[in-house]
Amino acid sequence: MTHPMHDVLDRWKTAFDSHRPDTMAELFTPDALFQGFGPEVVAGRDAVRAYYEAVAEDRRADVTVLHTYTIGERVAGGFADVTFSAPSGWEAKVHMSLVLRHDDGWRIRQYHVSRIAAGD
Repeated sequence: MTHPMHDVLDRWKTAFDSHRPDTMAELFTPDALFQGFGPEVVAGRDAVRAYYEAVAEDRRADVTVLHTYTIGERVAGGFADVTFSAPSGWEAKVHMSLVLRHDDGWRIRQYHVSRIAAGD
């Protein structure tokens, strides 16, 4: 059986690469905490949707899951390295951490990325 982190990130990548903000928002719990590239933590699906609506449509993400864990039957998570890129040559590498919760399926409860400085 595949760990839920792999399934959620596969769906996340598909929605991200296709620039589908509504689909992205549905991957999160209604009370999700989210910190992307900005300095502020935002909460809820509407904030997640707004964040992804602002991402350029040509951006893509390559994801490598590094570590996973489970706590009981309803909580899981892990860490991944993600490289965001665009056809223009723009690229940003990040460490991503997720906490997942199983309610009506596995959804992202907490999302955090931190940029990897060049040379790290």
